[in-house]
Amino acid sequence: MTWRAGLAGLWLLLLTPLAPLAQEPGPATKGEQLFRIQGCYGCHIVGKFGTPIGPNLTHVGGKYSKAFLTRWLSDPESQRPNAHMPKLELDPAQIEALAAFLSSLQ
Repeated sequence: MTWRAGLAGLWLLLLTPLAPLAQEPGPATKGEQLFRIQGCYGCHIVGKFGTPIGPNLTHVGGKYSKAFLTRWLSDPESQRPNAHMPKLELDPAQIEALAAFLSSLQ
């Protein structure tokens, strides 16, 4: 290999963009996963996915703030005493992720 070929190869290596590092999913993505794992779709619809027993959540983020959704998911009955939604057995990080997902639904 000539020094010119080596230099050209070095320049090619330096100018080639690096592949993006694998990133951990954000809170909304984790929340969407929780929506499926926890079976929320058994009572709620998002888009064309789910069952229309409870409210349709397709645009819930346009109606309620993330703070409200976090409080609601933490204890629905404290937000509305006659709510039919059960209190979920989620840890605070899961509640935050689910609220992030729901608040992203505009």
